[in-house]
Amino acid sequence: MMGLMQDVPLTVDRILDHAAAWHGAREIVSRDAEGRVSRSTYAAVHADAKRVSNALAAEGIRPGDRVATMGWNSARHLAAWYGASGMGAVLHTLNPRLFLEQIAYIANHAGDRLLIADPATADLVEQLLPQVPSIEKVIFLCDTASLPETGFAATAFDDWIAGQPAEYDWGGFDENAACGLCYTSGTTGNPKGVLYSHRSNYIHALMTLQRDALGLSARDTVLLVVPMYHANAWGVVYSAPAVGAKLVLPGQRMDGESIYNLIEQEGVTYSAAVPTVWQMLLQYMQENGKRFTTLERVTIGGSACPESIIRTFRDDYGVDVIQGWGMTETSPLGTVSVPNAAVAAKSDDEQMAFKLKQGRLLCGLEMKLVDDAGKRLPHDGRTPGRLMIKGPTIAGAYFGNEGGDVLDEEGFFDTGDVSTIDAEGYMQITDRAKDVVKSGGEWISSIEIENIAMGHDAVANAAVVGVAHPKWDERPILLCQLKPGASATADDLRTFLDGRIAKWWMPDDILFVDDIPLGPTGKIDKKAIRAGLKGYELPFEVTR
Repeated sequence: MMGLMQDVPLTVDRILDHAAAWHGAREIVSRDAEGRVSRSTYAAVHADAKRVSNALAAEGIRPGDRVATMGWNSARHLAAWYGASGMGAVLHTLNPRLFLEQIAYIANHAGDRLLIADPATADLVEQLLPQVPSIEKVIFLCDTASLPETGFAATAFDDWIAGQPAEYDWGGFDENAACGLCYTSGTTGNPKGVLYSHRSNYIHALMTLQRDALGLSARDTVLLVVPMYHANAWGVVYSAPAVGAKLVLPGQRMDGESIYNLIEQEGVTYSAAVPTVWQMLLQYMQENGKRFTTLERVTIGGSACPESIIRTFRDDYGVDVIQGWGMTETSPLGTVSVPNAAVAAKSDDEQMAFKLKQGRLLCGLEMKLVDDAGKRLPHDGRTPGRLMIKGPTIAGAYFGNEGGDVLDEEGFFDTGDVSTIDAEGYMQITDRAKDVVKSGGEWISSIEIENIAMGHDAVANAAVVGVAHPKWDERPILLCQLKPGASATADDLRTFLDGRIAKWWMPDDILFVDDIPLGPTGKIDKKAIRAGLKGYELPFEVTR
């Protein structure tokens, strides 16, 4: 027997339709590269998104065609996002921080037909166009006065949609139709495309709106620091409109002062970003004696969050830190470190051990740990294994079938992370499979050493990589970037680590560097670190 409920396709255009109809006057605030703030509403962005759909149709764009955007967070970008997906095209987000060769590879692989870009990327676009012949037109996300001078034909976004009707018959296609396309960072080969469906994005929004996830509401003011070109914007481009939260879009200015000013000026209650952004913000606040007046909670993801950041937010500013985990292939949110009843009953200090983990699984997903032979491992909080995940918001294949079959025989996707899961269901990443230091047949967690090292008062950032060793296969070395004006020695760091990590985990060498390279998404770029260590040799023989 079948149910008797209405069959309504879960397509993302319905989310913005809902926001415009029931939260139409709620603000969307954008800041451009010059620091100018402009104000719009869900109703106005909805109308512009419909105009985008009409403009795309006039260009000959049809359902399934790829429309690329390359820009920072703004109301115009949001209108382009919904305008493309609403009419059935595939919204493909390009990361302007990648190398030109990577962007060209990705755009060619996707077969992008149009490029809607931020004016700040004009020079990059000029270099890109000769390498991507499929791009037929370039639109810059600006008004006529801000249109950059280029050696190629380009149109201002406001002119492009001017005169187009603010009505377009969105939807009408299968909920499993392609909605968005986002490529992995390609740290171990060419980037691979993750092709989200309307259904997967809609379900992801509902999953993340749970109170035990991001827990957004109509009463929130959300600062979306996570770039819209990164991992589906953590789904906030769907979840915030779904509940009518005020949305603050910061553009490309991510320094501590700029982020702080937006938080205070707009009454931000919630934000989401990678740890490096919060480090810059906290440093600015500490140096200038600033306080928050409205901020209640932040989600930190992209890489493991150091305990020092969690404690500073909580103890000094009364802000709750919610650590999350996910990846491009998981839409991206998979787990969130929100306390269950047993953990909530513990003291603040006892809860810290759980806040440092990546958290509990969202409803609708399945997760397991396996060894290299695919055998399931126990959830005892001690046994590390390959993290596998399954569900309606998890990639089942890559665009163009790159990489072939990516699922195991039970339909689980291999995340590439090495993790533990404890008895309370909390998952903790111990390393990326490619970054774990394998010493004498046992694993050393580079992430754990990094996070502890960053608790030292003098350390701004830290990275651990494995170096070849004739006896132990690999041994860890620690690279430290010190805070401005701070000083520390290798012995200071060894003393600090002593007793906090196993003795045989102690780095064989500690190097102080001016800068630790970050990748285009703000994560530590260990590929670049290893390249910079070419020819490096361990200073002495270590016994365990």
